[in-house]
Amino acid sequence: MLDEADDTDIHPLFAGAPSSTEFRKLRKRLVRDTRAAIEDYGMIREGDRWLVCLSGGKDSYTLLAVLHELKWRGLLPVDLLACNLDQGQPGFPATVLPEFLTARGVAHRIEYQDTYSIVTDKVPAGRTYCALCSRLRRGNLYRIAREEGCSAVVLGHHRDDILETFFMNLFHGGRLASMPPKLLNKEGDLNVLRPLAYIAEADCDRFSRAMNYPIIPCDLCGSQEGLQRVQVKKLLDEWEARTPGRRQVMFRALMNVRPSHLLDPALFDFAGLFPDASNSNDIQPPQLREH
Repeated sequence: MLDEADDTDIHPLFAGAPSSTEFRKLRKRLVRDTRAAIEDYGMIREGDRWLVCLSGGKDSYTLLAVLHELKWRGLLPVDLLACNLDQGQPGFPATVLPEFLTARGVAHRIEYQDTYSIVTDKVPAGRTYCALCSRLRRGNLYRIAREEGCSAVVLGHHRDDILETFFMNLFHGGRLASMPPKLLNKEGDLNVLRPLAYIAEADCDRFSRAMNYPIIPCDLCGSQEGLQRVQVKKLLDEWEARTPGRRQVMFRALMNVRPSHLLDPALFDFAGLFPDASNSNDIQPPQLREH
């Protein structure tokens, strides 16, 4: 249905889109791969309402546009509410997102909560803001989702974010874990969804630049030096430069887990593994489409 659709019949978020073949291919790839992730991880429950978190960065703009394109084409039977949490950072252009969303007819809620002052007050000099900042942001987004009758908080994390988080956990956390495309919160009343799980960061960048969306940089955590995530990203960039396609190979590995070839006895019964055992308790992953 998507590939056969008329490119002129698109959501207003795509108004002014370049007419080049290259951009049309990029748009269709973004929509196709986002739809694939939504289907593979069972994100849709018809009639639900999603709170789509919009920071003003390239990734969240891409998320917003692609989800509305899917809904526009009848492929996403949920209600979408865009939300920006203004965290009180000095110089934040508070009018940019409301004007952008209103002009394009996107239902939205703008929430002001000065978490910036809390973070800068509580975090000692020389320490990174990310952990506390994200915890405060998440708490507010959960609250807003509940107030708006939403069943899911939808985030713009992409393939590269997921890989970086995996390596941060590996190098610094001592565990094999990452950002799952679909997560149930501790309270059990909200899903956290990442529909861009199959999307490369470079594609988000190309898309948002081509659309000339008004990007708002993060001047809090994104401005700090020596962040673990920045170091991991640099490492992955170096690997990718030496061996193009390395990121995608590593990402596929996250969907091809073999508990019997790791070391966690909680996932595999090593104690019961003997030559005369008649059955295997290895966990076989579901068959997901390749990207």
